[in-house]
Amino acid sequence: MVKGFKDFLMRGNVVDLAVAVVIGAAFAKVVDAFVSMVMDLIGKLGGQPNFSSFRPGGVAVGAFLTALFGFLVVAAVVYFLVVVPMNHLAERRKQGVEPEPVAPSEEIILLSEIRDSLRVR
Repeated sequence: MVKGFKDFLMRGNVVDLAVAVVIGAAFAKVVDAFVSMVMDLIGKLGGQPNFSSFRPGGVAVGAFLTALFGFLVVAAVVYFLVVVPMNHLAERRKQGVEPEPVAPSEEIILLSEIRDSLRVR
């Protein structure tokens, strides 16, 4: 049973998922900071984007509108800063126009040589 659990943990998709969660959490902070900056800019142009006091017909829909507006800003940031550039890169790769890979630094070459020499032992 322990061996099966170890095999499950060492499977590539579990490790990839763990890495994706960690990277996603770190990226969420970047997106939140950018959205905060965009919201501040919107606030400077047209007042604070907070609709919590909006109550048409006595129905409190302001909090929903504020959350919806925040969601739309987050979606726009992710789309224009992540999805569009990745689609552009995928299209260039599909056409065979791929940017030249950067040559490894001297440190990387030295570390690779050390790794290879240790493997021989």
